[in-house]
Amino acid sequence: MARPTTKATLIEASTSKYTELINLLGSLTPEEINQPFSFDLSKEKGAHWQRDQNIHDVLIHLHEWHKLLIDWVVSNQQGEAKPFLREGYNWRNYGAMNDAFQEENQDSSYQEALMLFQASHERVMALLADFSTDQLFTKKVFLWVGGSTLGSYFVSSTASHYDWAIKKIKKFKKALIAG
Repeated sequence: MARPTTKATLIEASTSKYTELINLLGSLTPEEINQPFSFDLSKEKGAHWQRDQNIHDVLIHLHEWHKLLIDWVVSNQQGEAKPFLREGYNWRNYGAMNDAFQEENQDSSYQEALMLFQASHERVMALLADFSTDQLFTKKVFLWVGGSTLGSYFVSSTASHYDWAIKKIKKFKKALIAG
């Protein structure tokens, strides 16, 4: 998947990856959906391989990053200067924020996590519709975005993140079949 550089390709990539993820989830039985991840982690790099224990955790992670994006964009559009990450976190320690997302949502079920993810995806896509390609992919259109583009945040919170989730869940599904 080439990284989107226009509004149309961002919408297409986000929608395509979302559909792929939902279809992948639909290919699993309720028993499989709720099983803990059981794949070999010895060759995997990245804290998320240890952090996420099941599909619920992956969906909560996606949902919480949607919320970060929505809150950041809406607040800044309304004149309230707000950083993208939660207060107390930066790009060097955001792993701890991801851990907090998981801990804060452990009491929810898979079905609740799925509904939260689906609803926040719809809100992100509705928010995305408000921007032009130039607003999304031209630097310095919005001062609060900094040196990046607004579109890069949308890509990271949707298509790229969905691709990450798909790879992780496919690895889990492969382990189920092999196991």
